[in-house]
Amino acid sequence: MKRYETLADDIARSIQSGLLQPGERLPSVRETCAARKISPSTVFQAYYLLEGRGLVESRPRSGYYVAREPVRLPPEPEAASRPDGASRPVDISDLVFQVLQSSMDRDRVPFGSAFPSPLLFPLQRLGRALAKAATHLDPWSTVDDLTPGQVSLRRQIARRYLVEGIDVSADDIIITNGAMEALSLSIAAVTKPGDAVLVESPCFYVTLQVLERKGLQAIEVPTHPREGVDLDALAQAIARHAPKACWLMPTFQNPLGCTMPDANKRALVELLARNGIPLVEDDVYADLHHQPVRPPPAKAYDRDGLVLHCGSFSKCLAPGYRIGWVAPGRFRTRVARNKLTSTLNTNVPAQLAIAGYLEGGGFERHLRRLRERLAQQQAQYVAAIAEAFPVETRVTRPLGGYFLWLELPAGSDALALRQRALAHGMSLAPGPMFSPSRGFGHCLRLNCGHPFDARMAEAVATLGRLASG
Repeated sequence: MKRYETLADDIARSIQSGLLQPGERLPSVRETCAARKISPSTVFQAYYLLEGRGLVESRPRSGYYVAREPVRLPPEPEAASRPDGASRPVDISDLVFQVLQSSMDRDRVPFGSAFPSPLLFPLQRLGRALAKAATHLDPWSTVDDLTPGQVSLRRQIARRYLVEGIDVSADDIIITNGAMEALSLSIAAVTKPGDAVLVESPCFYVTLQVLERKGLQAIEVPTHPREGVDLDALAQAIARHAPKACWLMPTFQNPLGCTMPDANKRALVELLARNGIPLVEDDVYADLHHQPVRPPPAKAYDRDGLVLHCGSFSKCLAPGYRIGWVAPGRFRTRVARNKLTSTLNTNVPAQLAIAGYLEGGGFERHLRRLRERLAQQQAQYVAAIAEAFPVETRVTRPLGGYFLWLELPAGSDALALRQRALAHGMSLAPGPMFSPSRGFGHCLRLNCGHPFDARMAEAVATLGRLASG
């Protein structure tokens, strides 16, 4: 049992015994750190775990309190997945296309969407920055830094790496058309058709689409719904298949929402380095953490330049602007050449607009508000699922991002549920679209990135009735 789980269990016993009364304030993080000789992140993880169980509640700028009316919340999934470990071609695009098409209609409830509500972002201020960038555009900026991207934006991104204690300079960064291009360029730089790539099970369907398009084999690795990829299973897959690359999302993984502990991230990078295997790291959700400190990426432990770290502003600041980046380590030249021969450049006014926004300050303030909203919405959705879904349903409690992973009772058919949900005006993302072997037939990913209003409450209740059969 981990330290935060031990602390959470101790507090839970104090609540259940009556030592801590409903409405009573929990000890502050500082007090608990001093008394237990543990880190603030450990305390916050314990408090988040208790909040997910419905035993405590957070109050902005005040702290954590024992919930006045503890509610029954669904348990979390407990076990890692169990893929067969085979290396197989990918054929997932038709299913993904069907699901995405159903998510593009704004009149449908967007449970299956991959995007949070666009109303959560400072689009007016970004629009002013875009207008300024276009009005004062230096004609030479359209050809300067043609492939790597605008130096002003690369410097802003490099500063954010610096704050995290990661040695990445502006020259180490390539701006891309969203994270999807960053990931696609990266995997192309380290593989050739027919190669095998290690992926999480389940994993983000974009990963599978890219592998399918490039003629690569996928090897599913067991992944725990809280702690991420199983390192022992990963080592076994390396010994068995000799893969050419690893493509993972170690922080707030889509669709599970899991985050690898820092020690596991370090061990992951060391394992791959020993075997000379590049890691394509998808890190687009890391700024959406629900705790005070941003989890470090695997890139923070990279000493050999084998981690190609991919990020984006689409999920945290500027949806629709399609501005991403990659810090490709030792593979910079290969990625730059791939960029040169594919899309050549990324929208210059959009790059300058985001650079101007970052230079003007306010990004961290926006992120704090966004994180608070997403954390609050997640708690609301989990509570609503507890009321509406079958009692056997299990739901993850991510520490960031805006996705929930639901394990429905054994025998449930998520693909059939999706069809019934469509008839009631809801899109759904069924489990099989996140697996090259079409596993997870009784699971689904639910987007909780939209405000939990009356429409969403009614939709969760309806979906729960449909899931109950």
